[in-house]
Amino acid sequence: MTAAPHDLWRPSSGCDDDCLPAAGDVPTVSVARRVLRLVAVAGMLLAGVGLVVLLPVLPSRERQAAVRGWARATARAFGVRLVIRGRLPRRRALLVANHVSWLDILAVLAVAPTRMVAKREIRSWPVFGLLAAAAGTVFVDRSRPRALPTTVGRVADTLRAGRSVAVFPEGTTWCAGDGAADCRPGGGFRPAMFQAAIETGSPVVPLRLAYRCTATGTTTTAAAFLGADTLLRSVVRVVTARELVVSVTIAAALHPARDADRRMLARAAESAVHLLPTAGALARARQRPAPTATLAVVPMPTPAASGSELDLAA
Repeated sequence: MTAAPHDLWRPSSGCDDDCLPAAGDVPTVSVARRVLRLVAVAGMLLAGVGLVVLLPVLPSRERQAAVRGWARATARAFGVRLVIRGRLPRRRALLVANHVSWLDILAVLAVAPTRMVAKREIRSWPVFGLLAAAAGTVFVDRSRPRALPTTVGRVADTLRAGRSVAVFPEGTTWCAGDGAADCRPGGGFRPAMFQAAIETGSPVVPLRLAYRCTATGTTTTAAAFLGADTLLRSVVRVVTARELVVSVTIAAALHPARDADRRMLARAAESAVHLLPTAGALARARQRPAPTATLAVVPMPTPAASGSELDLAA
């Protein structure tokens, strides 16, 4: 498989500091609570270092449980409440999600401790980079377009081995404010990684990530990591925010045929993500019609039977 020029992952969202909340827009916690959160985060980072050592020697099931537990505990340390709606299929799958923040990685790992596809720069992040590498993250070097087919091949090999893989096909972060002023809804899904699902016959499961502040009852960009923003500034906004919630909503699985077109599959997954509800009562996600020869869609389980909510507030 060869990647066409427009498959390459070097997009720019156009989101910048204007998309971030101004001072006073997001309710904050007390100084004492901020200190407690920072201490808890430091503890989880230290635990992450220990986990890096243990992961290579743990059996698969225990390794997945350890990563899931670490991600959920770390989200709680940051003071973030995690809400999960829907249920993942039991078999291996390519999970695709919109991309807003570095917190997205914790949210996805807390739902499913899959192998992630991430930009190469994350490898240099303190602790997070070490943990990502130890967990088998597939790193994308966006400065080397010719390496993309090799990366897609690694994702396909992981799927063939029975492991799920999670990817952010927008290729960069968007504020995704869902109606807030100056906020953009998100970017198009780049089709390259969908080829791995087609080649291996793996289902594609769209995930919708959304952030809201329950203190104000509105969506928020407090957790967004955009443009020239630094990781430190973004972390400080998260640690100081009060009643920050990240919701992960799981859509119906898409089942690509062997002769499926990866661009059509990417558009179908993108439509599913943007049509998923982000708050309030759950509704059945509607998806764009697709030729039955290309995609088969498994109906989404009803919320009463499959929905779950985890409260991980600090």
